[in-house]
Amino acid sequence: MIVVIDASTLVSAALKTNSVPERALLRALDEGNRLILSQAVEDEYRDAVLRPKFDRYAPIVNRQRLLDIVVFAAERIEPRELVRECRDPSDDKYLALAHAGGADVIVSSDDDLLVLHPWRGISILSPSDFLTATDAII
Repeated sequence: MIVVIDASTLVSAALKTNSVPERALLRALDEGNRLILSQAVEDEYRDAVLRPKFDRYAPIVNRQRLLDIVVFAAERIEPRELVRECRDPSDDKYLALAHAGGADVIVSSDDDLLVLHPWRGISILSPSDFLTATDAII
């Protein structure tokens, strides 16, 4: 399964060990799945996960380590087509990546993306729904 993880899910995973978002992220990295990543998405990951306001929830070294793992493990895809279909234009980068990479699913905690489910045949699922859907496959 080809998976896109949005920044809301990554940040939640980085801030709380053994949380549903962390388990969803780890599932996306499991053998048999392919996490895909574009430069625009990586830039948003970095900006979001390394914000000083999160220092009180998780040490920056732990957040950086998780980010490094994701960036290293993900397959790079650079969309060639602009997408302008999300009510929050800053989330269009996830749609563009998913479309360019032939993703099966976008995992998000963001209502601006979740309301689009399904989008162009791509599922947009919460971390919890992603875990449930992939439990049926495992």
